[in-house]
Amino acid sequence: IWALALPTVCHLDPVFGEVMDETAELLRRTFRTANRATLPVSATGSGGMDALVVNFVAPGDRVVVGVNGLFGERMADAMERAGAHVVRVDGEWGRAIPPERLIDAAADGLDAMFVVHGETSTGVCQPLDGLAEACRERDALLLVDCVTSLAGQPLDLDAAGVDAAFSGTQKCLNCPPGLAPFTAGERAIAKLRAREDRPRSWYFDLSLVLGYWDGESGRAYHHTAPINMVYALREALRIVQEEGLEARWERHARAHEALRAALAELGLERLAPDGEQLHPLLAVRVPEGVDEAAVRRRLLLEHHIEISGGLGPLAGRIWRIGVMGIGAAEEPQRRLVEALGTLLE
Repeated sequence: IWALALPTVCHLDPVFGEVMDETAELLRRTFRTANRATLPVSATGSGGMDALVVNFVAPGDRVVVGVNGLFGERMADAMERAGAHVVRVDGEWGRAIPPERLIDAAADGLDAMFVVHGETSTGVCQPLDGLAEACRERDALLLVDCVTSLAGQPLDLDAAGVDAAFSGTQKCLNCPPGLAPFTAGERAIAKLRAREDRPRSWYFDLSLVLGYWDGESGRAYHHTAPINMVYALREALRIVQEEGLEARWERHARAHEALRAALAELGLERLAPDGEQLHPLLAVRVPEGVDEAAVRRRLLLEHHIEISGGLGPLAGRIWRIGVMGIGAAEEPQRRLVEALGTLLE
């Protein structure tokens, strides 16, 4: 809160330039990448998704998209709007897609592959094993959505060979929404520079945005950044580093398992099988005969606790519970379990 309340300076003030540089470096450490092109896009996570598409997917590109939840569906839609030839690899909502299925879909060639590392609609974590190698064999890019996994689920972008990724500030970073952490490696930037057509969005054109964010070459005005949101993100990233990234991953894993076990005592079983769970988000099946919307409504109005319902084919069948940031702790989980226990009785 205090970071948001710092005095608002000009977006071209050298003092703010120092804030930008520190924020970008902290993002590199959190993404586990050396990518120079690492910055918070001035938009929510959905804006980060659009920035990924408009910069690295050109009309006619063949793109393999893993679809096992709402956010895979959204990306397939965004790719089609960009004029790409989308090759969908559909999977069951609530299960990870076997990497070999994605690799098999690349056999006929591709320009990019996209997967959702942390599928917010199902609580599933997607393995990245072998995907980067398959993409590099075909001179293609590996693109990743890590909105709900960044800083809460083990993820090392450089080790996984990810070429570009985006996230959001309001999940495990515990920062207000409004910025989209974004990173792109040299292979992705090379493709952007080699494009014959310009990205269809002026605002999200990374070649222009980097002219503002890359302080090594001076800062060219592109847009007025949300100054105080960058202050807040910098402070949130400092907190991540103070805790330690590995320690933060482990805390989210412990909190997830503790809540899973407690809710199982109430008859609420996790949707994702062992080994495919997304620690920052626990999706549980609603028992037969329970009016899930009524329970959620009473939970909010009587206990001031909000959880989410299912989406798409899982609507009315699951509850989605955040286990992220300060929510990955004993006290908020105790309150939730006690309240749900009362309501389910």
